[in-house]
Amino acid sequence: MKKDDIIRLGREVLEIEAQAVQEVAQQLGESFIQAVELLAECPSRVIVTGMGKSGLVGRKIAATLSSCGTPAIFIHPAEAGHGDLGMILKQDIIIAISYSGETKEIIDLLDFFKRIGVKLICVTGNPSSRLARYSDIVLCARVSREAEPTGLVPTASSTATLALGDALAVALMRKKGFTEEDFARVHPKGQIGKKLLKIKDLMHRGQQIPMVNETTPMAEVLSEMSRKKLGMTCVVDAEERLVGIITDGDLRRKLQLYGAEMIHKTARDCMTPDPKTISRHDLATKALNLMEENKITSLIVVDRDRKIEGIIHLHDLWRTEMF
Repeated sequence: MKKDDIIRLGREVLEIEAQAVQEVAQQLGESFIQAVELLAECPSRVIVTGMGKSGLVGRKIAATLSSCGTPAIFIHPAEAGHGDLGMILKQDIIIAISYSGETKEIIDLLDFFKRIGVKLICVTGNPSSRLARYSDIVLCARVSREAEPTGLVPTASSTATLALGDALAVALMRKKGFTEEDFARVHPKGQIGKKLLKIKDLMHRGQQIPMVNETTPMAEVLSEMSRKKLGMTCVVDAEERLVGIITDGDLRRKLQLYGAEMIHKTARDCMTPDPKTISRHDLATKALNLMEENKITSLIVVDRDRKIEGIIHLHDLWRTEMF
């Protein structure tokens, strides 16, 4: 097999699978709406089951649903009859995946599902199958052909089913109002967690914040900066609203300007007015971008009234290993 033939075959498989996803997208209709609405009102968990390749796809669908705000677990249909059926409650919703709709291990469970009254959604390529007839909602995942030449190995159909599971998960996110903050709560580790860290999770607050009044003598300003060890201090007015910042760099520049007289100046004389600020609700990645753009090492966290809520320092971002 020549190199060009390998590339051609690889592209052909990808094109067939892309076409399969498009085919399933065109089949979406009222049943998809019903499935999303039913799952959104589920008072318990979603139970996903499937055999073979469908089972592997089902595990991924269950994991995606859980990470997007819909608690879900996978149960192997062959293990279910050996005790795992005890995990299923009447309040659960079953998603059964079988392209043929005739998978024996799943068919054997149908009477149990009906006996306890659990709602059943099936994902199948055969809407006339026994599984489909038993189901409350049928999601059709029929594709015109598999990518594998004999048509026997699940390839395009598995990809299309996986994509349909993603469509369910994303639609449910929107339906249930699952927010970025909710997503961060269930993804505290890894790169995703780092990208979703908020300023409020990292900022210095309370007595850690260096702060002086604009009339404070520079001798006291230096003392405040030394105690708080952030290389800066906030400057506030009589109503404690932010009006400026004094950094180590400002001190060097003012020392060159005023010489020894600087110690007799006030914070207002030496501050940089209208410093860069950020909201505690912003992502830590935004703080990093602002610091890089403006070549600064600290941002002041303020509310809508420019009252100071915290300080975020470059070192705080370094500790997250975000970069």
